[in-house]
Amino acid sequence: MPTRLNRIKLWSIGGGKGGIGKSLVTLGLGVALARMGKKVILIDGDLGGANLHTLMGVRYPHVTLEHFLAKKVDRLEDTIIETAVEGINLICGADDLMGAANPTFSQKIRLLQQIEELPAQYVLFDQGAGTSFNTLDFFNFSGGKIALFTSQTTSLQNAYGFIKSALYRKLSRDFAKDDEILQCLYHGGDAGKGNNFNTIQDLQDHFKAVNPEKQARLTQALWDFHLFLVVNMVKSNADLKAPEIIRSVCQDFLNIQPDIMGHVLFDSGVEAAISQMVPFPLHQKKSKAMVGLEQIALTLVRHSRLPRRGWNGAREAQEEEDLPLDTIITHPSRS
Repeated sequence: MPTRLNRIKLWSIGGGKGGIGKSLVTLGLGVALARMGKKVILIDGDLGGANLHTLMGVRYPHVTLEHFLAKKVDRLEDTIIETAVEGINLICGADDLMGAANPTFSQKIRLLQQIEELPAQYVLFDQGAGTSFNTLDFFNFSGGKIALFTSQTTSLQNAYGFIKSALYRKLSRDFAKDDEILQCLYHGGDAGKGNNFNTIQDLQDHFKAVNPEKQARLTQALWDFHLFLVVNMVKSNADLKAPEIIRSVCQDFLNIQPDIMGHVLFDSGVEAAISQMVPFPLHQKKSKAMVGLEQIALTLVRHSRLPRRGWNGAREAQEEEDLPLDTIITHPSRS
């Protein structure tokens, strides 16, 4: 398989629970990228309780995803709102439309396809909390996937649960027509036949022995699921061990090796900025949180341009100045 040098345009920030700072990290990364001269669009993917516009100081958005999902506007681009931060535009989440939190299949596909047509160099997708299929599909669709968590034990547990759910959702779509793999994946094999799979490695070892072709396909699917880890609200050196814990568990049980992208220090100024409805990284010249976010943004840009085999399932921009972007969306399978 040839190696392609493309730029990943769409990055999703997800996690297992609310209260871990996904919206704030999304905003901070957007600000950091904008300061680097990048054109950025933020999308509030919480289709039931949107709040990213509040953090951006937009009190009453005149257009949201509701208008797009309800076909009050034809193009997702028509829902873009200009913000006070140079280089950043915003698409507000839908929180007034009954059923918006559970869009239909056709609504979801229409949304995903048009996200890739947005006029930006980077699109940051702030995911809602939880592990609904829609949240997982939005996360998996993205070429860049960031799992966010804090060092709290419950957050680590939820982060691993989110990552496992996203990976299993991807595998269930990739192998939607393969009942044997799905049976092994979700039911742990057949204990009566001596097959009891506790880890993904067990599953791979089984198919390596009985069906090498399926084992190769499974290995490729795992490689395609490339993930980055960010720990938020870091207060001590001990908190910095959190990404290592997540990576170790993912290696042991899911046979994937997420990259540690960075960390964001706890910043007491964040709460004050939220109350004032201002983008928190901008109101302090020496924001502790912003230092980490700027480093993560640099890493994001670097990884966006690295050669990566198998990163399909998302549109990739070949050149930053090529706007609008004309590339191809591919999906292994849909359910």
